[in-house]
Amino acid sequence: PSPAAMSDPFRNNACNAVNDLSLPALYKELASTGLVRRLLELARDEDLGDNGSPGDLTCQVTMEQSQTLEARITSRAQLVVSGIAIVPEALQIFAPGVTAEVKVEDGTFVEKGTALVVLKGPSHEMLRLERPVLNLLSRMSGIATRVRDYHQAILSAAGPDCKTKLLDTRKTTPGLRVLEKYAVRCGGGYCHRLGLHDAVLIKDNHLSGLSPTQVAELVGKATKKRDELVQGGTMVRFFEVEVDTLEQLEAILTLPSGVDIVLCDNFDPPMLTQAVAKRNASGKPVLLEASGGVSLDTIGAIAKTGVDRISVGGLTHQATSIDIGLDA
Repeated sequence: PSPAAMSDPFRNNACNAVNDLSLPALYKELASTGLVRRLLELARDEDLGDNGSPGDLTCQVTMEQSQTLEARITSRAQLVVSGIAIVPEALQIFAPGVTAEVKVEDGTFVEKGTALVVLKGPSHEMLRLERPVLNLLSRMSGIATRVRDYHQAILSAAGPDCKTKLLDTRKTTPGLRVLEKYAVRCGGGYCHRLGLHDAVLIKDNHLSGLSPTQVAELVGKATKKRDELVQGGTMVRFFEVEVDTLEQLEAILTLPSGVDIVLCDNFDPPMLTQAVAKRNASGKPVLLEASGGVSLDTIGAIAKTGVDRISVGGLTHQATSIDIGLDA
């Protein structure tokens, strides 16, 4: 095994436990930020008015408050389910009188026509709930399904024992990041940094105009400042540096310690193979991450180079919503 495989910060560092959590525990962790609640309240206000008032005018002029309905949230295509976890909180905000019976858990691959959730309760509340929940489920399941396709492409090319991890990026929809990252996990991927607040990632914009030697000097100083942050109580999940040449990688590998991951930006497979060889020869427990220009057509060849991680912005920013409906 590579030096990095023997000392994987995602396995050994408690700050990185987010990727070791089960899906229910991960959702609880992400929802504890309050961002999901704020998103659902915003969805309520944009659909029903400020703080839910005046409400659904069409229901007010066509329905009696006593009318009830039983309906099913149903897949209308093959998909990986993601978003069931939001249903309880969505009910609190949109439809407190509606009950939900979950039929399929997040992360499950289902066929077209599968009932995901059965809803029972006041008709007017259910119709308030319908569009916001379906929009989120469709978006999140679209991401999860796309992630599954990428993961399958890795395994098909590199074999079922391939250990390369598939990760997302910060290329998410503003306001939806925690849900889109949860969806990536539902599809079999992993969470990269959640934001600028939980990890260090020194990118090319931070290193512009520096020689490889100067890059190493800057990174060495930055690791010491990271240590000061940690000693002061700031949680730093990992310390990562982006390089765009093999010379920069070699310079980083001369540092005694402190770098968890090196991101090889826009390296083609031959360059990645060289990068893996250089890292292994160094004996340093540094993970190598490939990123840039990754597609379904190229990810298999990238995984076969032996890199530890592949991050793909297209998992989220190129995903399309998938058809999910409410059937009475």
